[in-house]
Amino acid sequence: MSLWHGRSLKKPTGGRRRISRGKRRREMGRDFIPTHPGPTKRVVEKGKGGRRKIRLLSVEFANVSDSHGRTRMAKILSVLENPANRDFVRTETITKGAIILTEVGKARVTSRPGQEPVLNAVLLEEK
Repeated sequence: MSLWHGRSLKKPTGGRRRISRGKRRREMGRDFIPTHPGPTKRVVEKGKGGRRKIRLLSVEFANVSDSHGRTRMAKILSVLENPANRDFVRTETITKGAIILTEVGKARVTSRPGQEPVLNAVLLEEK
């Protein structure tokens, strides 16, 4: 089932808004694809104007930056917290803002895994 990102058919007062045209393909959205820890898998989706969007289905390593500006790849062990949804911790879903446990310590995800082909994070505390 597709998502429609067009204008609402209801007015702020609750009345019906009559539109003079139908829905357009450009107003269509896509379903959420959760990213999980595991062997890295990517899926390429076609976009408008020849654009390609690479989504992460699962990711094994994250680029973790510390306070000194050093960045290193670290293996993701688990998801500790996720402010987006508490069920994402149980299902091990990684989104932007999630706190993950890596080999080097706890880190906060700064990239959007559903929009970008890599996972970047900032180190919170070292092991």
